[in-house]
Amino acid sequence: MQKFTTIFLEDVDEFFEELDPKVVAKILFNIDKAQQTNDPKLFKKLTKEIWELRTKYGNLQYRLFAFWDKRYNQNTLVAGARHGQKNGQSSTKRN
Repeated sequence: MQKFTTIFLEDVDEFFEELDPKVVAKILFNIDKAQQTNDPKLFKKLTKEIWELRTKYGNLQYRLFAFWDKRYNQNTLVAGARHGQKNGQSSTKRN
């Protein structure tokens, strides 16, 4: 049973056009899976308003940042920003 619907802003559509079709297929597969299950490896809350959809493909971790569309009384997630990061890369501050 689908728990929510996901829509993509133009930024994500443009990002998908830059990726290998196999990567896009895996991302869409994981989004579909996240819509039906509660798996924090795929879909997790980062802040009060920001959620993250994650997909690992090869040695890269692809992340789509999203928020809930609260205009209508429907469970609609809007994916609006993206980020691809090499596995193991740290975002910690260095001295």
